[in-house]
Amino acid sequence: MTEDPIELDDELESGEGSEELYERVNIVADKGQEPLRIDKFLMNRVEGATRNKIQQACESGWVIVNDKPVKSNYKVKAGDKIVVMTTKNPENTDVIPEQMDLNIVFEDEDIMIINKQPGMVVHPGCGNYTGTLVNGLAWYLGGQTTEVTEPEIPRFGLVHRIDKNTSGLLVIAKSEKAMNDLAKQFFDHTVQRRYIALVWGDFEEDEGTVEAHVGRHQRFRKIMDAYPEGEYGKDAITHYKVLERFNYVTLIECRLETGRTHQIRVHMQHIGHSLFNDDTYGGDRILKGTVFNKYKQFVDNCFELMPRHALHAQTLGFIHPRTRKPVHFESPMPEDFNAVLEKWRRYISARPLED
Repeated sequence: MTEDPIELDDELESGEGSEELYERVNIVADKGQEPLRIDKFLMNRVEGATRNKIQQACESGWVIVNDKPVKSNYKVKAGDKIVVMTTKNPENTDVIPEQMDLNIVFEDEDIMIINKQPGMVVHPGCGNYTGTLVNGLAWYLGGQTTEVTEPEIPRFGLVHRIDKNTSGLLVIAKSEKAMNDLAKQFFDHTVQRRYIALVWGDFEEDEGTVEAHVGRHQRFRKIMDAYPEGEYGKDAITHYKVLERFNYVTLIECRLETGRTHQIRVHMQHIGHSLFNDDTYGGDRILKGTVFNKYKQFVDNCFELMPRHALHAQTLGFIHPRTRKPVHFESPMPEDFNAVLEKWRRYISARPLED
């Protein structure tokens, strides 16, 4: 038997990490393996697995044998190639419930849709053990008390994340079954995610695709980088479309096929269009425009209006884990983002910009 877990990206110190919170375990059954139910077989081979969890994973299509999903009563045979996709819940460890305002867009017995404000870290991590979205969820779902002990904290799970200073929509699973189902949809790239971004520079084309692996920067370990060639990092695909042009900056829509750490920010930097005011990837200085002081002051005023990178998770669509019907959610543009866009519209209408 061989076991080859494919690890998630290490989380960054800010508590940010890969959007898709899952990992895969690859197993090949020994030549001498006698027929054995797969739920029993996997209990001794997947860390933290219980028979109930494995059965739920089978129901959600997360256990694949020889390229086909199987039920929990499938009997493993010698040479079977098994792939188990499991979810990680970094937020379920040492969570301190905290009272905070949560912008809940939708909630039922299976899921919650949260419209996250910029500046909020999604889950506890190095340097961010309190004040995160998960701390607020523990309060909201745990009877609104700080006295909740860990076993009493209701189970909930993040299926994906967005960066601290990115605003917009997140789906929260309120049961393990919903978690498995939604994570599988993310894994299969069937979830509809569209982001709105303001980036430096103009585009020759109206739409395009960026394909480049994303991995931790090989010199500066706290940031990510794009690697268009070779095997370093993980494959990442971002589709973009121009929505509005301001000559020196451009408003675009980004559609993700994959959800790597900082994917849009890294991909845009890679093609020479860093996000406006992204202090991690070079967008917090003037990259396009004139040398006049008035222009510099204008840009500085925009930075003050929106003291974070210009990225908003606007739409989220998926199949509801219980009803099996498509659901779709949209988040309006935040006030700071709208304010900056209005400033750019007034600026280019007030004077013709020079090349």
